[in-house]
Parts: sequence; C-alpha cells; structure tokens
Amino acid sequence: MSMYKIAVIGDKDSILGFKALGVATFPVTTSERASQTLRKLVRERYGIIFITEQVAEPMADYLEELSTRLLPSVVLIPNNAGSLGLGMQSIKRNVEKAIGADILFGKEGR
Repeated sequence: MSMYKIAVIGDKDSILGFKALGVATFPVTTSERASQTLRKLVRERYGIIFITEQVAEPMADYLEELSTRLLPSVVLIPNNAGSLGLGMQSIKRNVEKAIGADILFGKEGR
C-alpha cells in the first residue's frame, strides 16, 4: 500500500516550518502561481494539501470543486500574519454537510 504525499502551498515565511516535518513545501507569491501549483499537486495525486488562506481565497471555486472529491484533502491554514477565518468556515460547512446540522456554532438556546 502506498502512502499519500503531503504538501503545503503559501508564502515562504508561513510554510517554512513544514519542511522540518517532511512536508513538501511550495512557496508562492501570487494567487496565479498558487492555482497552478495546486492543480499540479492534484494531478500528482497528493493526499493532503495545506494552503494558506490568503493564497487560497481567490481559488474558492476550484477549492469547492475539490471538496466534492475524496482526495486530495485540502486544508486551509492561517499564514504567519493570522487567520482570515476561511479554514474554520470550510470545516463548519463540511460538518453541516456530513451530519445535516451546525453543531460547531449552533445558535439554539445555550
């Protein structure tokens, strides 16, 4: 059984630490380059791809398309400047889709 590869895409300062963990790092400076890199990693059958929220934001449509597939699992992470909240929104949507209710941020009487 082969193991899936793991990658991270984002600005150099934010993703440098992943290299020490053995994760393939792909530093990008533009959203166009990030999109090209993501498409390449999907073709190369990476199993998990972390992307900083800031470079992922312009790719929302493609990321939504990828979310319907089993692999790769695309995980949005904050960059070193902080979070835009996109990763948590994505988790919230996936939980709602899986169980049919908002259990993370429910507004019911508690």
